[in-house]
Amino acid sequence: MAEPVSSNAAEDDPERSEHHDGAAEETKGGAHRKRGKGKAKKKRPFWVELPILIVVALALTFVIQQFFFRVYMIPSGSMETTLHGCEGCTGDRILVDKITFDFVDPTPGDVVVFKGPEPWVENEALPAESSNPVARFFQSIGSVFGLAPPDERDFVKRIIAMPGQTVECCDAQNRVVVDGKALDEPYLHFEDGTGVQAPFDPVKVPLGSVWVMGDNRNNSSDSRMQGGGGERGAVPLENIIGKARIIVLPPDRWGGVTDHNPQEAAQPAALGMSAPAWQQGIPLGIGVVAAWPTVWAGRKLGAGLRGAAQRKR
Repeated sequence: MAEPVSSNAAEDDPERSEHHDGAAEETKGGAHRKRGKGKAKKKRPFWVELPILIVVALALTFVIQQFFFRVYMIPSGSMETTLHGCEGCTGDRILVDKITFDFVDPTPGDVVVFKGPEPWVENEALPAESSNPVARFFQSIGSVFGLAPPDERDFVKRIIAMPGQTVECCDAQNRVVVDGKALDEPYLHFEDGTGVQAPFDPVKVPLGSVWVMGDNRNNSSDSRMQGGGGERGAVPLENIIGKARIIVLPPDRWGGVTDHNPQEAAQPAALGMSAPAWQQGIPLGIGVVAAWPTVWAGRKLGAGLRGAAQRKR
């Protein structure tokens, strides 16, 4: 039968007591060493951390703007009043969505940023670059963050017609017509106050391209004239960089960018669409040719009626 251990066992056995005390001290020492190893390293000074944070932030921003979103500066007034821009003033900064068109196709009414096609830029002089490499570096950085004009020939316009559609201007109510239907364009702006659009002949948009125009319709160099107009003015879909989503600067213009589809509520074109001069002269020619036979037939009919009336008398 096991006997209970006396509470004085340690005192009765000096060797055991010494062994126990040594183990306890060793355990405490080990714990102390572990706690010493677990202490956090001394933090770097803020002035050392700051440059690292800035570099990481810039790197992340660069990746985001290259592949997901990018801020662009609007340098001209061709999209007034949807997007603000003018010489010598602060133009809008817009956030451009660069991933949407990887999954869906552009649609009429989308305001898009695109790289100028070859016909648009073949006669354009490239923006002058500073001879100072430091200045060029900061200009490049500024263009990436929307703080300076882009360092390439990029444009912003609204999609009006899609591949294979026929676009022309104008019907009797001065509206752009696509596939025989007059567009609904509430975003139009005429800074000259006339409200009259310059006419252009029908153009069938090439496959793989879109027809783009500015909202400030009479002050926009777009598909109607770029590259000489016609099919050369169309923009290849592959040149589209992204869709303008939000005005981010200046603060008093914060808000979304309208993507009203002008074809959604399109109406049959009003009669009296402008046509080439020789076509407009066709009715007059027909009238001239038909005038003499009509007069001759009228005289013969009148003479016959008068003769019949005299015989009855």
